[in-house]
Amino acid sequence: MIKGLAIMRRRQVVVRKEEPPRKTTTNSSLTITTVRYGECQRNHAASIGGYVVDGCREFMASGEEGTSGALACAACGCHRNFHRREVETE
Repeated sequence: MIKGLAIMRRRQVVVRKEEPPRKTTTNSSLTITTVRYGECQRNHAASIGGYVVDGCREFMASGEEGTSGALACAACGCHRNFHRREVETE
């Protein structure tokens, strides 16, 4: 490992939701939703009236799951909310 570089891991959040059973069936269906965070959309020049993004292509958590570092991007330092959210439902 090069001094000063942190290990960057890709995070994927899977949310499982069980829908209520229908009257005609006895089995409930299972919906799997995968959430991925894409490029950073934070406007760094908003305070001076411009528009500049930093070019971060994908969210990479800077800490372990359950810590405050899990919400900060290791590449750009922005909060996860600044990254474009992509939701896939199966």
